[in-house]
Amino acid sequence: MTKPVADQTLQTLDARSRDIFRLIVESYLREGEPLGSRNLSRLLSTQLSPATVRNVMSDLEHLGLIYAPHVSAGRLPTQQGLRFFVDAFMEIGDLSEEERQVIEAQVKTAGKSQSLEHMLTEASQMLSGLSRGAGLVLAAKAETPLKHIEFIQLEPRKALAVLVSQNGDVENRVIDLPPGVTASQLTEASNFLNAHIRGRTLAEARAEMERLKEETRAALDTLSQSLVEQGLAVWAGQDSDVPARLIVRGRANLLENVTAQADIELLRHLFQDLETKEGLIQLLELAEEGPGVRIFIGSENKLFSLSGSSLVVAPYHDQDSRIIGALGIIGPTRLNYARIVPMVDYTAQLVGRMLR
Repeated sequence: MTKPVADQTLQTLDARSRDIFRLIVESYLREGEPLGSRNLSRLLSTQLSPATVRNVMSDLEHLGLIYAPHVSAGRLPTQQGLRFFVDAFMEIGDLSEEERQVIEAQVKTAGKSQSLEHMLTEASQMLSGLSRGAGLVLAAKAETPLKHIEFIQLEPRKALAVLVSQNGDVENRVIDLPPGVTASQLTEASNFLNAHIRGRTLAEARAEMERLKEETRAALDTLSQSLVEQGLAVWAGQDSDVPARLIVRGRANLLENVTAQADIELLRHLFQDLETKEGLIQLLELAEEGPGVRIFIGSENKLFSLSGSSLVVAPYHDQDSRIIGALGIIGPTRLNYARIVPMVDYTAQLVGRMLR
């Protein structure tokens, strides 16, 4: 539901309808249980009989904002009702100074002392711990300048190709060797590559090797030349079109209040979908669709339509203000959105700053 639609719906509700709807949603977000007319009448600031409250609830149900999970039960907000509440009623809180310090300390400590992977993992773990949902971080494959490449022979026909970027990231891949490759040829291929790739991105390095094709043929024998080509091509394999890697921590949190086997299966499928190429692309597209934090409730996004989960996600940027990833929290639809939105926003800003 967009803001204009929320405004139109809001205009159709009188003051007591708004109060009753707000109490039903707030009770659901807090307790996860239906709220009945008798309890509602006690919570209202103005005195209304349970019968009057039931009439108002019937109108709200007709608008598609609430529903009765069982006959004669209280009411719960629908997904449409939750979206309406988020757009029209929710007041985004602010993090306490203590929460800011905890987030900043963990992100900065991980960022200074460990690898990028470690910092992003810590951010995901921290979001999970603070929200009791599953924290996720999506790291786009940035084209960082290269520093060093090395081939280490593992077996007569296999070697480990080690690629080191200038920001300290290390990637290892096992490659097949042509028959008859010697240790000196591995060294020769490494030296030739290192003389030409330093300071270039992988794409630039490949373009440079293409430009130097004749020189490569003259400088190296056939086997060493094959290694040079493999050393750059190995990172352009089957997964080169996957734009990112996904780090998820706290999956068990989503299972805490789930008992039905069917619901557990839905969550399992959700995580399987997330880790596919299509799931990663969808997540990155979600973050890129608008500035700041975005909230997706249940079936509003097809990635979460089966599990009925919600996602609060925000992009983080590099020094040129380009989106290079996203982080967020997955949880049940009764997430504490007002608290989680500023948490995700602040963490995304910190991670972006640490990567500049």
